[in-house]
Amino acid sequence: MNELLNSAAASLRKAAINEGAKDYILHNEVLFKTLKKAANRYIGGEDLKETITKVLLQNKEGYRCGIEFMGENTLTTVEATHATNEFLRVCTSIKVDGLNAALSLDLSHIGLSISETFCMENLQVICQAAAEQNIEVTISAEGADKTDAVLKTYLQASKIFTNLSITLQAYLHRTQDDFQEVIKRTGRVRLVKGAFETPTKLSIPRGAALNERYLDYLDKLFSIGQKCAIATHDLYIQQQAERLIILHQANKQQYEFESLYGIQSDQLAALKQQGHPVKMYFVYGHQWYLYLCNRIAEYPLNLFTALNDIVNG
Repeated sequence: MNELLNSAAASLRKAAINEGAKDYILHNEVLFKTLKKAANRYIGGEDLKETITKVLLQNKEGYRCGIEFMGENTLTTVEATHATNEFLRVCTSIKVDGLNAALSLDLSHIGLSISETFCMENLQVICQAAAEQNIEVTISAEGADKTDAVLKTYLQASKIFTNLSITLQAYLHRTQDDFQEVIKRTGRVRLVKGAFETPTKLSIPRGAALNERYLDYLDKLFSIGQKCAIATHDLYIQQQAERLIILHQANKQQYEFESLYGIQSDQLAALKQQGHPVKMYFVYGHQWYLYLCNRIAEYPLNLFTALNDIVNG
């Protein structure tokens, strides 16, 4: 059974990065509307206005939120500039609507695949606008082929902006070295297991070894007092993180537990009930195909949930 589920997960991740399939779905009105019913469980909405409504509801329940306009690998300056302007709209909305929220983004969405210089210019504009409103900006993880450029951009920009945070993927072998560079900065470290398909030589598979590596990074972050986000739905890691919090007597300004909207929300609610700072991560936009595939791939039995959403949505 596990072998079948792992095979299904691998297939879904391959489907997620199939540009032909994505374009076909996004331009086929019937198929788009059908699959969108399944995506609604996991996304804030197709536009910022719809997402703000959901964020406000979660804020009232005591959750801080993260907001990301979905998209990556933009190949034209027009697309990257449009994305940059949309992130600026998010900053304005956080202020105007009084949201308890942070901003997240993929660097390839704002031009990294076009030019590192162009991307840096766009990132600086966003970080400056966010800093003026005391908003945190988190750089999301991307595929292993982009990790060098992502880390380079973060290390440069974080010299200027203290409101900038970075995501590290525990499953990558290289993270052991990247970690040492990142902790020289004051920005929050958002720690994830890692969800992108990589050659075996670049990463370790999910399992006990990865869990222990994740917890080792977390232990180091607590020991040096670095701000961190415990971004996982793994109950075991959440429980062990609580143990580390007690062990290091970490204050609530140093850490937060983070979960994606629509994924095991009951676990995040339990952590909130226990008094831990929690954050719910929202994405929005039309580019939800890859996101939906990855959410189902994390637990392939969610495919049956998706089918139910399509039929009854």
